[in-house]
Amino acid sequence: MTTMTAVTTAEIFSTLLDNLKVGPRHEEIRDRRDTIARVLNKEFYEVEGSTAHQMMIGSYGRHTAINGISDLDMVFILPPRIQEEYQDDQGPKRILTKVKNALAARYSQTNIRVDQCVVRVSFSDGSAFEVQPVFNCEDNRFSYPDRVQQRWRTVDPRSEIEATKECNAVTSGNMRALARMARAWKNTCGVPMGGLLIDTLVHRFFNTVTGFDNVGPRAHDAMVRDFFVFLAGQQEQDFYKALGSGQHVAVRGRFQPRASTAYKRCIQAIEQEGRASANRTWRKVFGRKVPLATSADKKAATTEEFIEDHFPVDIKYHLSIDCIVEPRGFRNFRLRDMLRFSSPLPVHRSLDFIVDECEVPEPYSLRWKVLNQGPVAEQRNLIRGQIVRSNKSRRGAEIRHETSDFNGDHLVECYIVKDGVVAARDSIDVPIDFRAA
Repeated sequence: MTTMTAVTTAEIFSTLLDNLKVGPRHEEIRDRRDTIARVLNKEFYEVEGSTAHQMMIGSYGRHTAINGISDLDMVFILPPRIQEEYQDDQGPKRILTKVKNALAARYSQTNIRVDQCVVRVSFSDGSAFEVQPVFNCEDNRFSYPDRVQQRWRTVDPRSEIEATKECNAVTSGNMRALARMARAWKNTCGVPMGGLLIDTLVHRFFNTVTGFDNVGPRAHDAMVRDFFVFLAGQQEQDFYKALGSGQHVAVRGRFQPRASTAYKRCIQAIEQEGRASANRTWRKVFGRKVPLATSADKKAATTEEFIEDHFPVDIKYHLSIDCIVEPRGFRNFRLRDMLRFSSPLPVHRSLDFIVDECEVPEPYSLRWKVLNQGPVAEQRNLIRGQIVRSNKSRRGAEIRHETSDFNGDHLVECYIVKDGVVAARDSIDVPIDFRAA
């Protein structure tokens, strides 16, 4: 007999937030940051062993990053005495190249490249430091190089960090807690949002409500529910003004529909409070960092694999998949059209899962997961769920070919892996009903 463990909202969200902490990686990140700083201090200040003149910015600098973070943003403050030397049109390119060459001498076996405004140091574990050389400005901002526009631009990460710190203090830590949970949601549900956009929207949410300023984990279910209502109700726009700095933060794709879906799942999970099903529903929103409630849950679907165990996940781009259903003797159908009209999918049909829309710049690789669900899959011991590659091509594009063999509400998920990181993901339900044959 399976023994049910205690399931409370406070336990679910306390464990979720603990699991989202960057944790032991802080030490690794600090060591890499300090090594980069020592190299650049020697190059530009002629000082050995110094870790000065550096600052972590981005999600990590705002303390809203989560476990599995792949991109780490760092500025290195250049000496003012050399500023005039790099003010011509080629100055941005020259300073970025100089930083790259200095780091390449230290990391001879590491992929280092110059992007538009940073030097990207990509490590073999999938993480990367984006190092931005900057000069201090009089107004506390930084001046940074843009080699494409051939000019120096300004950025204000200090104000973004301060605005996050102030909001977090006012909300008794809930600002950073919600920002971390929002990151778990976007990585689990394939929402193309950057970290600064998430923190800006969380900041705006707390500026519109006051009821969650002093609540603890036992009220986090209502807090995330109302946050997703807030997101779903946002008007579509190309950018937001960032918290603190006011700089324009681009919107990479529509997040409103998936926020609406998340809201509905929050309602369902709240109604299931006290039961193991609540944990499973919260997992649909925030992923595997949500604890399971029973030993039976922990043993179920032992063949299922998870992409997080293979690659870091940092969703940045939009992806949409579909399925070409090939009936016998009839024209092909799109599975999403069938789902839209609640048309059942018969057994014994050919299914070609395709990438319908993808904004990830090439090159990249595809991975798939085909997860069979329901009593028939369990009886036949055919849960599957392994991470696999494409097994067919269609008009030059990779696809995953399957067949509708037996009843159940199955699931197929696609992952786009770029530079060793999952940059986009999408899933599609595959409800098979033998009565529709």
